[in-house]
Amino acid sequence: MSPTDPTDPTDPTDRSKPIGDRSSIDVDFGAEDDAVIGRALRWSLGVVLVLALLGGGIVLVLKLRPKEELIQVTPITAPERPDLPVAEAPVVPFKDITVEAGIDFVRENGAAGDKLLPETMGGGAAFLDYDGDGDQDLFLVNGDRWPWNAGAPGAARPVQALYRNDGTGHFENVTSEARLDVSLQGMGVAAGDYDNDGHVDLFVSAVGANRLFHNKGDGTFEEVTGAAGVSGTDQEWSTSSAWADIDNDGDLDLFVCNYVHWSRAIDFEVGYKIDGTTRAYGQPMNFEGTFPYLYRNDGDGRFTDISAASGVQVREANMNRPMAKSLGVAPVDLDGDGWIDFIVANDTVHNFVFHNLGDGTFKEIGALSGIAFDSYGNTRGAMGIDTARFRNDGAIGIGIGNFANEMTALYVSQNNPLIFSDEAITEGIGPASRLLLTFGLFFFDYDLDGRLDILAANGHLDEEITKIQASQQYAQPAQLFWNRGFDQGASFFAVPPEKGGADLFKPIVGRGSAYADIDGDGDLDVILTQCAGRPLLLRNDQDLHHHWVRLKLAGTSSNRDAVGAIVQVKAGPSLLTRDIMPTRSYLSQSELPVTLGLGSLSGPVSVSILWPDGRKQRVDGIPLDRLTLITQAAP
Repeated sequence: MSPTDPTDPTDPTDRSKPIGDRSSIDVDFGAEDDAVIGRALRWSLGVVLVLALLGGGIVLVLKLRPKEELIQVTPITAPERPDLPVAEAPVVPFKDITVEAGIDFVRENGAAGDKLLPETMGGGAAFLDYDGDGDQDLFLVNGDRWPWNAGAPGAARPVQALYRNDGTGHFENVTSEARLDVSLQGMGVAAGDYDNDGHVDLFVSAVGANRLFHNKGDGTFEEVTGAAGVSGTDQEWSTSSAWADIDNDGDLDLFVCNYVHWSRAIDFEVGYKIDGTTRAYGQPMNFEGTFPYLYRNDGDGRFTDISAASGVQVREANMNRPMAKSLGVAPVDLDGDGWIDFIVANDTVHNFVFHNLGDGTFKEIGALSGIAFDSYGNTRGAMGIDTARFRNDGAIGIGIGNFANEMTALYVSQNNPLIFSDEAITEGIGPASRLLLTFGLFFFDYDLDGRLDILAANGHLDEEITKIQASQQYAQPAQLFWNRGFDQGASFFAVPPEKGGADLFKPIVGRGSAYADIDGDGDLDVILTQCAGRPLLLRNDQDLHHHWVRLKLAGTSSNRDAVGAIVQVKAGPSLLTRDIMPTRSYLSQSELPVTLGLGSLSGPVSVSILWPDGRKQRVDGIPLDRLTLITQAAP
């Protein structure tokens, strides 16, 4: 019988029987039971073995497991800094004397609803002694109505303004008399005696062609822009400018910042809208960049444009287009090699550092120096700028005012004088300045204690800013940072209104700023300008009985104004170092004499001078609390 015969009842493949129906299957049940029992025994032994292994494993794990230890919490305390005296800012009220002093100037910015960017960026101010009588006069830069919105035929146009100081801080408008009643869309001003005739001249930057006014020495000025060769072009928009002797030949050369490539048509093409529907002032990143101007003084009243040959024209790496969007410039000898360098504050592109190589050319080292970007490698909306040795230890500080929600920068030189680090936070300026939009910024010793403080002029761009940013206001208060000394931890302390006076912190749409001793009492008074409207002239009413020296330098082999000279005064344990450099802040210029506060120090002091041409001079017995004229000694 075939083993697969379907009729074989023992064939295990027979599918004709129900499963489990064993009644008709002829099987040896005894043998099957033995097999089942064998299989069960093997399964039992396997289970026992597994359980034994598991049990052994559990015991082993329990034996190897470390005993729980009592967690001990050790309190950690931060190291305590040794107790330092906490200095308190003095009470130094600033009083608004604008009307009282006779300043009736109202700046026109041309705004008529089109929201054109230049309307919100001006204007500057300069303190200068234009008539040589020893006191500080005041020049204010005016804007103009746009040609397509000139107003009624025959209507008087806005003009620049010159105010003569009578020596007591009262001013008389002498604009027409001085022949400066000129209309232009002015931005900034730089004052300097470019021909060394003893009379300070004026350069006014503008949207379009710039202007140079030569001081004739008889109380009047003559426009000489074309003959001098410094007009620029009608297509450029110039902002801050500076006089400095870049080649140490004894006369002043001219650096001029240009902002963005702008026209009314371009502005409308950009079509910036603050909330998606309402037209607003455009942002600089939507406009192409430009090149600055650098003019070499030829010594005969004429200048040569050396912008391209000198290396100050920086191009974008990828597009090969002009990069600069410059609003502020600070001339300073960063590394003490005897040659003036330029730091340029750029808006939304990296800041420039033009290192003077001493052969008529400059190398841009902004990124290498650490000044180009913020601490995170970002660009900022940089505007006003100033430099100073604010620690009295030789280190140079560079303050730069930035856009809203960007802290004011404070770059400080390190062991290498061309390497800087932004120390705004640790020095006490950063967080306090973050919300405000800072244009004007300068160092000055407002309490005459020998330490340089900082004043910032603030104001936003658009009067509608609060609608989209609740934290922002169009008009903003100024900020005064008192320098309490590096040994106090953070050097700077934001002065509250009760210490500086309510007038100083009056919200304005601040732009330019400058300082001078307008009333001859030794302390430094301040002017803050607005993009439209009246300036704010603030008299310093400090009464701390601090001593001071005030120096006016006159170069002979160096330039007549001694621009670029370095003055040092030993005051107790401190060595006060100050640069003769009137170009400061935004679009503006402060007085040429230098004031050094001495605090409680008494007795005559000695002054050391490093003149721009490298010669050194020491003058002993400088009396306190008065102005001293020092003329450069003959070789």
